[in-house]
Amino acid sequence: MIRKLLVANRGEIAVRVIRAARELGIQTVGVFSEADRDALFVRYADQSVCIGPPPLSDSYLFYQNILAAAQSTGADAIHPGYGFLAENASFAEACRALDLTFIGPAPQAIRKMGDKATAKRLMKEAGVPTVPGSEGVLGSLAEARTLAAEIGYPVVIKATAGGGGRGMRIVGDGGELENAFHAAVNEAQQAFGDSGVYLEKFIQDPKHIEIQVLGDKHGQVVHLFERDCSIQRRYQKLLEEAPSPVLTEATRAAMGEIAVTAARSVRYDSAGTIEFIYDGRSRQFFFIEMNTRIQVEHPVTEMITGVDLLQWQIRVAAGERLPLRQEEIVRRGHAIECRINAEDPQKGFLPQTGTLSQYIVPGGPGVRVDSGVYPGYAIPPFYDSLLAKLVVWGETRKDAVLRLQRALDEFIIEGVATTIPFHQRIVRHPEFHRGAYTTDFIRRITAEEVANAC
Repeated sequence: MIRKLLVANRGEIAVRVIRAARELGIQTVGVFSEADRDALFVRYADQSVCIGPPPLSDSYLFYQNILAAAQSTGADAIHPGYGFLAENASFAEACRALDLTFIGPAPQAIRKMGDKATAKRLMKEAGVPTVPGSEGVLGSLAEARTLAAEIGYPVVIKATAGGGGRGMRIVGDGGELENAFHAAVNEAQQAFGDSGVYLEKFIQDPKHIEIQVLGDKHGQVVHLFERDCSIQRRYQKLLEEAPSPVLTEATRAAMGEIAVTAARSVRYDSAGTIEFIYDGRSRQFFFIEMNTRIQVEHPVTEMITGVDLLQWQIRVAAGERLPLRQEEIVRRGHAIECRINAEDPQKGFLPQTGTLSQYIVPGGPGVRVDSGVYPGYAIPPFYDSLLAKLVVWGETRKDAVLRLQRALDEFIIEGVATTIPFHQRIVRHPEFHRGAYTTDFIRRITAEEVANAC
């Protein structure tokens, strides 16, 4: 039984966790940096504790202060949200050492799946389809050359400890390999403190499909269908929808079964996602990684299944069994999420700071806004640029798209540039309406706009 939950995060996800906990009758503790003293989540929490100055390394990543805050407030559980410490196995172990319930998977699952090269090997052993490539971390440039020649160009070099496109280089031919290899190694070391990289066959213009899974401490694992996350900019997701507009029911079922197999192979006992790339040409899918946490885009799954993922993440951490069997989880309708960021699309998506002079959110049936800001809120320059997540639901994809267009037109934010105008263009683009867009979509249409402007 969890009585008091500390939220080791900030922004909209901190607000989301606080709401989920309070609906379960659990008291909440917010922790904040000096830059977030006036943040919405600080106001919503039953108690709040300052954990340090604005820099991440001195506050939200300095987990000794977070653990001290939990002990001083009498919290008996910690929810890490996403990002920050959510996939830090050492933090999860430190929570356990202090008899604090960590709202997330067991540390060994985080550790196994957190290293991409190790995860790929484990998945291959479990019978999960993986992209052809290295068995583990590359030992040298010479090894990379040999392997690339065997599997054929193009290939991609990736940081084993990385994400978000950092430490990643696409290599078109052998002449590009040496520079790409050293660049990936150096960037991986700078971004993650780990220079390890691995190599894979590069699948051109794929779909990025992820399967939501949920496991408990009694060995039960279910999937809650897929999300299509193919609209990305520099490997950062901008819009997600569920279900994917291109998968057949047979492929959907196969991916779900494989995702459950993958989660069971590491005894997964929380909310997480198994991520795949889907080759529309061959209709094959391949495992790329597992995210051992709740995802930014979890609301689209909640909208089509009626399952509150945050509440069940908390309940299974407390030892409860999953409430539904796989056959009882039913998909209904279509949902789409837009990430509304304080970025200027006209300036290469440059992050913006400033005070929100107006902040008016859309409403009506089938519209949800998850946010951590309010009118008059001053955006600090130290953190992620996400202001809100606009999520809509409709009986059909066409219904959802039309509702999203309407909601975006109603969303008013003044004081800083945002990605709302960019999303308005995206959701009216013919290729988006067809649903056949791939991960290359944003790069191509941006290049088209630049060419047309010239």
